[in-house]
Amino acid sequence: MLNKYDVIVVGAGHAGCEAANAAARMGSKVLLVTMNMNTIAQMSCNPAMGGVAKGQIIREIDALGGGSGIVSDKSAIQFRMLNRSKGPAMWSPRTQNDRMLFSLEWRYLLEQNPNVDFWQDMCVGVIVENHKVVGVKMAMGTTIYGNAVVLTNGTFLNGLIHLGEKQFGGGRAGEKAAVGLTENLVSLGFESGRMKTGTPPRVDGRSLDYSKMEIQDGDVDPSKFSFENTKPLKEQRPCHITYTNTATHDLLRTGFDRSPMFNGAIKSSGPRYCPSIEDKISRFADRDRHQIFVEPEGWHTVEIYVNGFSTSLPEEVQFAALRTIPGFEGVKMFRPGYAIEYDYFPPTQLKHSLETKLIENLFFAGQINGTTGYEEAACQGLMAGINAHKKVQEDSPFILSRSEAYIGVLIDDLITKGTNEPYRMFTSRAEFRILLRQDNADERLTPLGYEIGLASMESLQRVEQKKQLTKHLKMKLRDIGIGPSDANPMLIEKDSAPITQQVKVSSLITRPHISLADVAGVNKETALVVNEVGAVNQLAVEQAEILLKYEGYIDREEEQAQKHQRLENLQLPMNLDYAKIKSLSIEAKEKLSKINPATLGQASRVSGVSPSDISVILVHLGR
Repeated sequence: MLNKYDVIVVGAGHAGCEAANAAARMGSKVLLVTMNMNTIAQMSCNPAMGGVAKGQIIREIDALGGGSGIVSDKSAIQFRMLNRSKGPAMWSPRTQNDRMLFSLEWRYLLEQNPNVDFWQDMCVGVIVENHKVVGVKMAMGTTIYGNAVVLTNGTFLNGLIHLGEKQFGGGRAGEKAAVGLTENLVSLGFESGRMKTGTPPRVDGRSLDYSKMEIQDGDVDPSKFSFENTKPLKEQRPCHITYTNTATHDLLRTGFDRSPMFNGAIKSSGPRYCPSIEDKISRFADRDRHQIFVEPEGWHTVEIYVNGFSTSLPEEVQFAALRTIPGFEGVKMFRPGYAIEYDYFPPTQLKHSLETKLIENLFFAGQINGTTGYEEAACQGLMAGINAHKKVQEDSPFILSRSEAYIGVLIDDLITKGTNEPYRMFTSRAEFRILLRQDNADERLTPLGYEIGLASMESLQRVEQKKQLTKHLKMKLRDIGIGPSDANPMLIEKDSAPITQQVKVSSLITRPHISLADVAGVNKETALVVNEVGAVNQLAVEQAEILLKYEGYIDREEEQAQKHQRLENLQLPMNLDYAKIKSLSIEAKEKLSKINPATLGQASRVSGVSPSDISVILVHLGR
């Protein structure tokens, strides 16, 4: 009944959508398998995209030609650029999104691609012949054949939901768990483990008193995620902030004896950087309050996401504790929070392409690899989709290095170090974060996206235009002079030392707390050239200012990245027998034999491998 496909993608969450979209846009005939056609790209947890480091990932996905940035813009109800008070390496875009619209926009995007077919059923196993995947088996008995398979199963693999002392199978609230696939993969030789995540209660916004909360508006002049021609928001919905208190904490503690977190029902690791409310008041007992973000679920719904109140306590305890929070005194609860345990497969079993080492043409992406977060899942899906297509075409894999993208950092961390707790991206994980800014993701990655057939010619031309405008503006600002009479009133107001003679505008911009807008406000020639460039591409103005202000830091990091790349470029033989290398530490022999790193750079990042071990390998290779 179903034809043979180039690529079969199992799971239609954030990873699955990106994988199917990428492979299909590159020319593969793709089948997207989902247990429920009505929950494609479901925002299972918070109705938001981006944030610190995560926003950079969405920009990178968009620059390569992925869909998450476009869908986020089309479904946004609020936009904020986080960390504006810090350096540009920390600036991180974030949208609040309409949950239902986000899912619809992703479905529209996929349905508009004639290379994408859909099939609703549960995948219970993969078909393998001669250590190569050739298809998938469905719960209803259907067998579908394909040249490559991408598994993006999210939290559904043997999912077990915990709510107080109650436990029931499920992939998320109201949806059944996926059974059979884990057992099939384990029988093929894969190692599996268990992880946990959680979600907060959803409440009725009509029952809240917002006058008792702090308002959190979006940016006055909102930007957007995508470098494409999506429209920035003209109208935005506010979020609100309130706080727990000692009464909230005392009430929550009354349920601790029935909490799966504390009574031993949950044995797996949860996300360290997104703890449950019971975990927070237990670990931080000295804190008498915790922030609660009150986030609307969309334009036309009263449902509210209570961010910061993730919990698996009994629902009556959740409800009573919520009513002690300012603004929540009369709250009505739509559905309680819960915790969920699910199977994952340690990602050290993967290559950099996200293809499994054990079974050829089989790829894993998303939470199946031990990550948490929409953005982390989406970028893995994108890379798995790209590489599944390239594998089918017998083309070399597409791999991003740690100095090219946060996506490269994430994948390298996963397959080199593995993870025994849900992995979340942070700016601190990237050694070259000054190079990996959200503002230059298009310049870093769109040429690569175009080269592999994913990003469009129009996108590439837009990047080239931006680069030319940035270069032009930098040259002008290095050429325009400004005298004491124009500059000093502004400099004194900004607590910056006045000048005694004419200087170049570029030198003033390098000063802390002095922006290009400040200088343009007191110098007509600067204002004229900034307005000329901004009228064509406002991003070029922002880019020029960043490059002038942080030039020394950027140059230094680029030099470090080049040195780092020399190690990355030194390929290691795939059949290298580390057990036979004399002088290599026992731990290094064990870890390197298990990971089987592709390059010396990757070997140097394996936990337990010392610099002296790397020297021993160099000597062994005759280097």
